Amino acid sequence: MRILVATDAWHPQVNGVVRTLTMVAEAARGLGAEFSFITPDSFRTVGMPSYRDVRLALPRPAKIARLIAEAEPDAIHIATEGPIGVLVRRYCRKHGLPFTTSFHTRFPDYVSARAPVPEGWVWATLRWFHGPSKAVMAATPALAAELRERGFRNIVLWPRGVDTKLFHPREGDLCQPKPVFLCVGRVAVEKNLEAFLDLDLPGTKVIVGDGPARQALAQAYPDAVFLGALEGEALAQVYAAADVFVFPSRTDTFGLVLLEALASGVPVAAFPVAGPRDVIGSAPVGVLSEDLRAACFGALQIRREACTAFAAQHTWEACARVFVDHMAEIPAIAPERGAPHVLTEHPRIVA
Repeated sequence: MRILVATDAWHPQVNGVVRTLTMVAEAARGLGAEFSFITPDSFRTVGMPSYRDVRLALPRPAKIARLIAEAEPDAIHIATEGPIGVLVRRYCRKHGLPFTTSFHTRFPDYVSARAPVPEGWVWATLRWFHGPSKAVMAATPALAAELRERGFRNIVLWPRGVDTKLFHPREGDLCQPKPVFLCVGRVAVEKNLEAFLDLDLPGTKVIVGDGPARQALAQAYPDAVFLGALEGEALAQVYAAADVFVFPSRTDTFGLVLLEALASGVPVAAFPVAGPRDVIGSAPVGVLSEDLRAACFGALQIRREACTAFAAQHTWEACARVFVDHMAEIPAIAPERGAPHVLTEHPRIVA
């Protein structure tokens, strides 16, 4: 099965969308699925306003059409609602091709944090974008329920995974006063990092990541350690050296970093909001509280072995299997006729 994925988020960006698509494509090979991508690499790009490090593609309809034809896909998935996603959606609608989408980012929250745009307008745009999708994939039951309440249709669950070969407990030391309270992610206003940095905690606060707010926050909080963006083994070593992973965001739809921390044996402290609540639930691997300081101290008492055992249940192989099953259930594209036909039948995980 050949699956074409259209995404506006791609390397060298470091975020959950890029990580998910990369790992799912790799894991899906063992399931007989071959992935190809339409990404910003194929187009001229410009820096996104308010976040110049993120490059927005300037795709042309003719090139989008050529890339789709060259891929000869059996199924098309649109991962993001950016310029590439919009033009691939338009192509599919024009030619009567079925497609699926996924909901990764709470754009209404992100936009309202930066500009005086009514959230209702953004939600209406998102409903328009995802409306024709044969399956709108959501990472958690809470997000799926919210989307349904907001008028989205064809919602299915697509859980996430973690690479336990990379993220696991190991000896490590950041050479900073203990305990180490770690936060990993984009350094931007929507991540609510001040809620973490303002806490009166012993030891050291460490921030891994980059973004438009990094310079201002580093100046405002000189006692915190800002390590910048890290990947691979360097990131895994920092995780393993931490004592508590602090997740102050109230807007993330999932938070892959939660699973990466847990796989590294690091308990979580977070607010009791949808993302952390869906990932952790009632498992004894973190503390969710509106008192984030109390959550941090409570997390220090959690056994690291419980965290690694919990994370081991979430694999990228399982994540890839769910994705491929969702793609296989929709009508497949028949290149010779330019019309859909049913490829096979698989049970969907419906939210």
